[in-house]
Amino acid sequence: MSVLDDIIDGVRIDLAARRESVSLDDLENMVASIGGPLDPMPGFRRHGLSVIAEVKRRSPSKGHLAEIPEPAALAAEYEAGGASAISVLTEGRRFSGSLADLDAVRERVSIPVLRKDFMVDPYQVWEARAHGADLVLLIVAALTDAQLGSLTLLATSLGMTCLVEVHTAEEVARAVGSGAVLLGVNNRDLKTLTVDPGMFARLAELVPDGIVKVAESGLTSPADAAKAAAAGADVVLVGEALVRDQEPRRAVADMIAAGTLARSQA
Repeated sequence: MSVLDDIIDGVRIDLAARRESVSLDDLENMVASIGGPLDPMPGFRRHGLSVIAEVKRRSPSKGHLAEIPEPAALAAEYEAGGASAISVLTEGRRFSGSLADLDAVRERVSIPVLRKDFMVDPYQVWEARAHGADLVLLIVAALTDAQLGSLTLLATSLGMTCLVEVHTAEEVARAVGSGAVLLGVNNRDLKTLTVDPGMFARLAELVPDGIVKVAESGLTSPADAAKAAAAGADVVLVGEALVRDQEPRRAVADMIAAGTLARSQA
């Protein structure tokens, strides 16, 4: 069993437990009672490099990363540094995240928020929107084409944006076929947790014009952000480097500046 398979097994167990306490009808009523989601795409398409800054306590590959007692305060620092969106881990077993973190961040910031989790069921999409998420992550390696299509359709019908994540050329083709407008290349193979820093540059060449490209994983410095931008990244998604930095506002701003300069010179 791969690492990804093991994570998803846990996700399904926890999902079943949440269904017992909150029904789908409850979620639909919650969604009907809140305003519509924010559109992140104008921010991602603007001149320069955009940053999705992540609230992330731990990971399967690195273990504990940061305490983050106040995720909303960290997200506010990210926003002040110029982040275009905030990513919030909500998976609890491997990442120590929660929907409570998502709620806290959504209440504090005025920019779009991504629910970062392993989405395998329509319930989770409704759940994400009910808790204020504007974007959801869809990992191609974790989904069949039918699942990818149905989850994309549901999220879109709720006004949300899908960040469709890939790690291979075959997955790029599947993502493009699903109608992805925001495509993330993860330099980390979620089946083995190994990182290939050159993955984004190789796969970005396969992504058609018009699709916004996001570089994910292995970005530890402004120099890494600049390298991704020079290879075609419109956006970088950064977690570990930011949560470990004592000055997250400055760290976000430095990545934006370095990446924007690299894009202008490319």
